[in-house]
Amino acid sequence: MKDMHVIPADRLRAAVRMVVAGFGSSEAEVADVTDNLVEANLTGHDSHGVGMLPRYAEAFLEGNLKPNASVRTVMDAGAMLRLDGDTGFGQVVGRQAMEIGIARASQVGCCIMALGNAHHLGRIGAWAEMGVAAGLVSLHFTNVISRGIVAPYGGSDARFGTNPFTAGVPLPGREPFLLDFATSVIAQGKTRVSHNKGESVPPDHLIDNHGRPTTDPRYSVIEPFGAILAFGAHKGYGMAVLCELLGGALAAGMALHTSDTSKRRVYNGMLTVLIDPRMMGDASAFESEALAFADWVTASPPREGFDRVRLAGEPEREARARRLVEGLPVDATTWRQIVAAGEKLGVSATAVEAAAGLA
Repeated sequence: MKDMHVIPADRLRAAVRMVVAGFGSSEAEVADVTDNLVEANLTGHDSHGVGMLPRYAEAFLEGNLKPNASVRTVMDAGAMLRLDGDTGFGQVVGRQAMEIGIARASQVGCCIMALGNAHHLGRIGAWAEMGVAAGLVSLHFTNVISRGIVAPYGGSDARFGTNPFTAGVPLPGREPFLLDFATSVIAQGKTRVSHNKGESVPPDHLIDNHGRPTTDPRYSVIEPFGAILAFGAHKGYGMAVLCELLGGALAAGMALHTSDTSKRRVYNGMLTVLIDPRMMGDASAFESEALAFADWVTASPPREGFDRVRLAGEPEREARARRLVEGLPVDATTWRQIVAAGEKLGVSATAVEAAAGLA
């Protein structure tokens, strides 16, 4: 493994704020983007954290990421909303969209919200967390408009993105159930992290530019490109297509059907379904049955190699608690790329290094 920096969360946040300010963002936008990225690292999702900054800088410099943009309502039909992100930071327009959707679902009991034209929405789990914090079931189907990086089942080249599916369910008096996964067997950002660390990825995750199995993450990061495989063979592939149809074609009016690799922007379309379980009849039955099932399934005796059974969302919360104490690992290659991105935006490398405590 290449050299690794371990940076306290507050220091990493201070350094990232400097870089994000280089986009010309307002103070509020700097805070939104920084907090979202650092939170992704805290939860263990380094693929969607501060390592995305170099890609954002490239998208901004090519004119495909608009700082200080706000979400715009295109259609309002009561429980159905269509919103446009104006190619703004997904960390900002995603939060704004969720605030609108949550308010509507809390008012009428449910909301189907379509968000299109948003730059990278980051860790989609953050939006499900907003939903469950308001007591809502929060479902998200997301597509990715960028270079295709995932092969269809049985195919030998990349045809679509990692197209995540996310679901949050509030559990009264307990931490929520939070399911958040890429439909690829590994997130593209994780291959970038592995490449930067000089590590291989497990077998049966990638194919090279000739469609042959490989463990070298370079085929997902630098040309000539290969492709990531979908998880669970045809099952993950089917979920990816579903997310493209709902998050892309339906919600955003934009699905991926090009092999163009020239642009660095990452656009997301997202179809969100918000449901207030308190307005769906017998709320007490939902609560008691949800908790009874959670207790039942997690009471399974752990098999060899496991300490206990967890529900989705627990590993992220455990990672957050651990990293708040131990600090956040950022490999040296990724850190150099972040500092270089800041320089492209007119931000002093020395100042960024000092803020992170690495000067």
